[in-house]
Amino acid sequence: MVGIFEAIRDFIETGGGVLLVIGFLIFCMWILILERVFYVFVTHKAYRDALLANWRARADRSSWNAEQIRQAMISRVSLRINSGLPIIQALVALCPLLGLMGTVTGMIEVFEVMAISGSGNARSMASGVSKATIPTMAGMVGALSGVFASTWLARKARRERLHLEDALELKRH
Repeated sequence: MVGIFEAIRDFIETGGGVLLVIGFLIFCMWILILERVFYVFVTHKAYRDALLANWRARADRSSWNAEQIRQAMISRVSLRINSGLPIIQALVALCPLLGLMGTVTGMIEVFEVMAISGSGNARSMASGVSKATIPTMAGMVGALSGVFASTWLARKARRERLHLEDALELKRH
């Protein structure tokens, strides 16, 4: 168990301080994603079923007022299921940007080593190059995983809205 923590510590040291920020960002992003997944699979179903029962219990489902109530119900469900998606998408967009910042800081370290040593000694530049590539990789991996999850959540929200529009049909006389 101690070996795992040492390996993680060495990886963070190799990637530089930006890697900690990227790790924290990815952690926050996945907490929000998991909360949304929990909402979709657990909480939303009960809310949707209660809403459908409320709609079916209405005597008036054909007037202009009924259409406005139907639209309001659909909007409320859409707002609830889409809640948090813009934040997740913003965090996904930040991941590669922070990776780029890690690249820049790592390359600055490479240039500092070159300025001090006066040559392109590969051994002395290696730590700066790793500090440049590891944050980039971490930012891209975080962004890719977040893109897949946020795309799935957005599709699920869109599908749920369409299903709800069909389920809350108006009675035509």
